[in-house]
Formats: sequence, structure tokens, C-alpha cells
Amino acid sequence: MKDVGENYDAEGKQDEEDRGEAFGVCSSSCGFRLAALTRSGLGSTQFVFYSRRSKVCFLDLVLRVAEVFCSLSLAVVCFLFLCVKLISLIRKSEGFVTMKALILVGGFGTRLRPLTLSVPKPLVDFANKPMILHQIEALKAIGVTEVVLAINYQPEVMLNFLKDFEAKLGIKITCSQETEPLGTAGPLALARDKLIDKSGEPFFVLNSDVISEYPLKEMIGFHKGHGGEASIMVTKVDEPSKYGVVVMEETTGQVDKFVEKPKLFVGNKINAGIYLLNPSVLDRIELRPTSIEKEVFPKIAAEKKLFAMVLPGFWMDIGQPRDYITGLRLYLDSLRKKSSSKLASGSHIIGNVIVDETANIGEGCLIGPDVAIGPGCIIEPGVRLSRCTVMRGVRIKKHACVSSSIIGWHSTVGQWARVENMTILGEDVHVCDEIYSNGGVVLPHKEIKSNILKPEIVM
Repeated sequence: MKDVGENYDAEGKQDEEDRGEAFGVCSSSCGFRLAALTRSGLGSTQFVFYSRRSKVCFLDLVLRVAEVFCSLSLAVVCFLFLCVKLISLIRKSEGFVTMKALILVGGFGTRLRPLTLSVPKPLVDFANKPMILHQIEALKAIGVTEVVLAINYQPEVMLNFLKDFEAKLGIKITCSQETEPLGTAGPLALARDKLIDKSGEPFFVLNSDVISEYPLKEMIGFHKGHGGEASIMVTKVDEPSKYGVVVMEETTGQVDKFVEKPKLFVGNKINAGIYLLNPSVLDRIELRPTSIEKEVFPKIAAEKKLFAMVLPGFWMDIGQPRDYITGLRLYLDSLRKKSSSKLASGSHIIGNVIVDETANIGEGCLIGPDVAIGPGCIIEPGVRLSRCTVMRGVRIKKHACVSSSIIGWHSTVGQWARVENMTILGEDVHVCDEIYSNGGVVLPHKEIKSNILKPEIVM
């Protein structure tokens, strides 16, 4: 009988070659080879030999799997990168670009007092949301990622209030605070580092008082089409002699000059307070009180680099009460054409009316036209409202009548009271029963116990 060692010495090499041919030497057959060797009833010495060989094969298999995994990971990364680039190109082709904007918030908002005694002017409600939120939402819709508020009054109040909206809208909101009033151009120089980045994209500038349909996407296309340095939006008016008129070439939009309150007719288009500027415009502005309309734009126009786009749809500067009420009418009329489902309907509604879903309207009321009723308001039975704004938390008691007026937050209008002719009630004002107000401007936290027969300020 031969010794097992001798048998292996004599036949092991040939057996190994035979088994190598039978099972292959690739790493993917390691498990199969071990199983086959076990089933063949080989001795323990031979099993150990092939087991060691299988360990080498297993390591090779692990390396190959890792190599495949890395290749797949690289392919996934490349695919995702290409998708991002493709989406970016599509968005740019559709007018969606990554941009910034500056909103000229300004100072104390004296023209809208007593409302601005409670909050900064841009936070005053217009059609049930803060004025400035209309602009921020329009900017977000065309791809603006950061909005800078140029402000010199209560910046903390502004930022704290807008913090929630910043998260909801997914847009960055920052402040550039002036230590002194810098006009309409100086704030751009102050915010220079916030407005300029490596993209070289133009940026928007808006006056916070302006309400319109904000055709910002069309303005981007207009700006890139003419190749100039700056674009301004203009709007047509019936009485241009009250304004500064923009004289422009009708076909190309190239601005020739500006004429302040012309006595003779030179045109009917005025500056609408919405601009799109190349970063190079900032090189023209010094950090001092400066007017962009009177000092910067005329110089750009003289170099044939300023162009004007006629604003489609409505426009209004709502920085004072009478224009605020007119602006509400124009806004609601535009809403009727574009998104009528947002307006209220029913037998008690006349014309265009917007009502917050949390407001409560009693029986027998007649609401409209051109009315905004804010969150948490209570309109008791028999009330008549027309051409007015009723802000958050207001209570209008039975059979009261409010027209052409603004009722500030958490105020009360008593039973059978009549409030009209640009009456402005500040926050938390209480008008007693059967009181008549003809154009009264009432400061916050007052109680009105006697009639206001002619327009006056109640302090």
C-alpha cells in the first residue's frame, strides 16, 4: 500500500492540472471548486491545499467586485452631473436663471401712516399678504435665489417677520442697512458685495411700493436681446405732466433722455421702478446719497446703453392710501383674469373680492366690489363693504358700512357705524356704535366716540 504523501508527490501535480482544467482558475469558480473537492472525498491534506487556493480566489473576487462597484459609482456620479447640467441648460433656455435682486425698502413710510406706526411699510398688508411678499414671490418664480433688502428703518423687524417666508419659499433674504439715507442709487453701492458673484448675471432692483403683474421673465429676455448695460420698465399714464417722462425709441426701446414734469407733451411713459442691471452699473455709483433716476440712468442713456421695456398689464405705486385703494382694484381685476378661483363668490359678493379662508361673514352682508378681508376677521350680519381693505383680526359689527377706507389690524367698527372717504384706522382702533367717519386718519390704540365730519388726524 502506497503512502498518502507518496501518492500526492507522484500524482498531485497531474491531479491539480486536471482539476484546474475541470473547474477553471477564475475567481468566480472558487465556491464551486471547494464543493466539488469536498464531494470527491479527497484527503485532508489535499483539502487544505485547495482551501488555501480558494482563499486567494476569494480575495480576487472581492477585488473584482470592488472594482465593478467603483466603476458603477463613477458612472452614477457622471450621470447625475450630466442631469444637473441638462436641467440648468433647460431652465436657462426657458428664462429661468440663477440671479439676485435688491428691493429698495426705504425709510419710515410716512405717507402710509398710521399703518406704518405698527410695522415697516413693506410689511403692511396688501390683498392679504405683506406688500413685499408679492415682489419676493415674483422674484422666486423666475429663479432669483437671494433678495437683499436695502433698509434704514427697523431691519430686525423685517428679517424676523420674513424668516418663515424665507424657509417656505426657499429663497435667501438678507438686509443691507443704511446708517443714513442714500437715495435710490447709494444703496446699490452699499450692497455691492452682496449683489456681485462669479456668475456675472444681471440683477433686479425694485421699489418696494410698486405693485404690478411683474413680467420679470419677459424682462430678462428683453435685456439679453438688446445687449445694453441696463433695462428699466416703463408704464403708460394718462397725465404725464405729473411725472418724469422717459423719452425712448419705440421700436428698439433705446432710451434717449428723461424729462421731469414736462409742460409740453414729449411722451406718456414713466419709470415703473423695476430695473435689470449688469454688474458693471455698480462701477458708476459712489457710496453716497445718489439718485439712480437723475444721476445714473441719464449717463447710461447718453452712452446708448439704457433700454426701456413697456410694462404689460397694470401698475401702481401704492405708497399712499388713495393709490393703495386704486392698486387693490387693479390687482383684483388682474387676479380675475389670471386666477379667478382665488376670488370669493356667492350671492353676497359683488365684483372682485378676496376673503381669507379663516374669516367669518354673517348673513345678509353685501361685500364688494374691490374688497380684501384678512385672516380671522369677523363680519357680522347686515354689513356693507366696498372698495376697502379689512386687515387681520378686525371685527365689523352689525349693519356697519365701510367704503373707500383701510381698517387696520385688530380694530373694531361698531354697529350702524359709517366709515368712508379714505378713513384710515391704525392698529387696534375702536369706532363706537353709530359713529360717522369722513376721512379720519386715526392713530393706533384709539377709541372714537364722536363723529369725524371732515378729514383730519386723530391723535
